Amino acid sequence: MAKKSAGILLYRFKGGILEVFLVHPGGPFWAKKDLGAWSIPKGEIAENEDPLDTAKREFREELGVDFSGDLIPLTPIKQRGGKIVYAWASEGDMDPDKIKSNTFEMEWPPKSGRKREFPEIDRGEWFNISDAKRKINPAQSALIDELVGKLGLTEK
Repeated sequence: MAKKSAGILLYRFKGGILEVFLVHPGGPFWAKKDLGAWSIPKGEIAENEDPLDTAKREFREELGVDFSGDLIPLTPIKQRGGKIVYAWASEGDMDPDKIKSNTFEMEWPPKSGRKREFPEIDRGEWFNISDAKRKINPAQSALIDELVGKLGLTEK
């Protein structure tokens, strides 16, 4: 069965320009990856967990703040590895410098026997739509396209 995750695509208008908030995964495997590596804040849906509850939980865990706001449901997408991502969009603001991500532990360097702790996300950033579509996991760019359409905008 395909893994499932859920998240929230935060957006804002700054100087009349639509921007979306994306996060970069933490840990050594992602440290030097940029284009196509960013994502909406999201995480795996636990067994019997409601996808929207997951999206709100992951927002809190990855950004360090509780979610509040109105939600626009987006069509689930399937990533290259088969994972299905459920998403909602919400207008809001977030200071990237105030992110407090949860952490995970892994053996690093490999086969060293040493465990190290890394942030689940190492940074977040606001992007205009064209930059966001270059930075985000390619399958997730459909979420941005749908948001632009639902807001009645044309991409610039």
